[in-house]
Amino acid sequence: MHNTPESPLYQAPTTVQLALAALRQSGDRIVFKSAAGDWTGTATLNMIAALQAELKRQSVRPGGRLAVLGSNRPETWCAGIAAQGLGLCITWLNPLGGIESHIQQLQDFEPDLLVLDVPRFADTGRLLSERIGPALPICTLGASDVGPDLLGSAQASFSVVDWSRPDQLAIVNYTGGTTGKSKGAFRNHAALSAIALGTLADFDLPRQPKFLAVGPISHVTGSKILPVLLRGGQVTMLDHFDPDLVCATIEAEAIDTALLVPTMIYSILDSGGLSKHDTRSLKLLLYGASSMAAARLAEGLDRLGPIFSQLYGQTECYPIAVLPREDHDTRHPDRLRACGFPSRSCSVALLDGDGQHVEAGSVGEVCVRSPYVMSGYWKQPELTLETLRGGWLHTGDVGQFDEAGRLYIVDRIKDIIITGGFNVYPKEVEDIIASIEGVAMCAVLGVPDPKWGEAVVAAVVPAPGAALGSGAIMAAVKARCGPVQTPKEVRFFTELPLTGAGKIDKKRLKDSNWLGGSGA
Repeated sequence: MHNTPESPLYQAPTTVQLALAALRQSGDRIVFKSAAGDWTGTATLNMIAALQAELKRQSVRPGGRLAVLGSNRPETWCAGIAAQGLGLCITWLNPLGGIESHIQQLQDFEPDLLVLDVPRFADTGRLLSERIGPALPICTLGASDVGPDLLGSAQASFSVVDWSRPDQLAIVNYTGGTTGKSKGAFRNHAALSAIALGTLADFDLPRQPKFLAVGPISHVTGSKILPVLLRGGQVTMLDHFDPDLVCATIEAEAIDTALLVPTMIYSILDSGGLSKHDTRSLKLLLYGASSMAAARLAEGLDRLGPIFSQLYGQTECYPIAVLPREDHDTRHPDRLRACGFPSRSCSVALLDGDGQHVEAGSVGEVCVRSPYVMSGYWKQPELTLETLRGGWLHTGDVGQFDEAGRLYIVDRIKDIIITGGFNVYPKEVEDIIASIEGVAMCAVLGVPDPKWGEAVVAAVVPAPGAALGSGAIMAAVKARCGPVQTPKEVRFFTELPLTGAGKIDKKRLKDSNWLGGSGA
């Protein structure tokens, strides 16, 4: 009998296997640090075992589903590993999301159990109980009247179990919903472990990294925890973002690796934290979730040094490309607009509307093949077929390669503005506006217009103390790329709406409460 590629002989380890092996190898070394204290590898294993014992008392079974709503603390991460080790599929609720988004996700995912962190989310749990009712059993991480406490037997002695399999459904990650209704991308354990191993191959993590987790671990930040542990490293968790706190923590814990979204980096650059704290221990600053304005990236390189590395991907496939530190060179400013070279675990092609490869140097839709492409959209077979048509994941991003093979994202297909019959790529205009002195943040979008079909409108947040005029901004864009791309209107704001992942929320920005109101 010949073994086939589907044979267990060729199966990769699951994420649970990788996590437990990393923790066992760590032993008495500290692997997690948080405001509540330090955790060794052995203590973390014991917590996972205790959580599994409590979850089994809640009658969960392999093949079941569990949702987690938690803050950045080790118990939250342990709950996810514990559930997956019991053969459950998990989904993470966004800790920065609102009650309606939680309800939408829970009703779509239909979990057998919701685990939530208290005291932070006790009130949220009560609201969810009122809205969804007894169909949503709730357990807590900490004592509360909302439900049974899964930490109740944390001091007892239990053995970790691992019933996970590579082909088993492991996770449903929900998209940010910046351009429409949030969708659940599901994967099995083989795909999840491929993400961890791809991260180790592509991200140039230092040996035994000291990683700062400040973005929600329910999202891209959490995908770095397992690779850091596999490198023998340590994860310091902050439960909220504050620029001064981030800088102070980097100094206090000698953090050498961090992941921040661009809006966080902008806040740090505009705060006084860098002048008050020694951040020279930081050697690798990963950034992603959205593109970073080239001008602000150049400012970051000037003030923090050559430590930046960009990550490009999406919920449906991550990572897709990485721009290494050595390419963050202000002597080659065009490279600062690139999102990177394709991941070693990805095949990336630019295709036209007929699914054919575009000519060299031309723009096309970024399409991907990889072991960690999602299996599909949860409960949406038609959308799955459309997105995965032709044997490629169609990302919805418009891209272009340079001669060296760097990928540049021109824009999102859904974000392209059609004004007077011409296509305008908002990102191109945003990069120009962001390069203007005194601009802290900006977004460009199309709004309905009776003359143009869509009018180009810029929303701008001035830096503290900056005096900006709409005429100067319009003139700068016109001088660089002509009248078609020039905004018909510039509106100033003190802040822009952000998604839970820290991206500028253009869907909300188009709402009349923003563009139709008095911005600043």
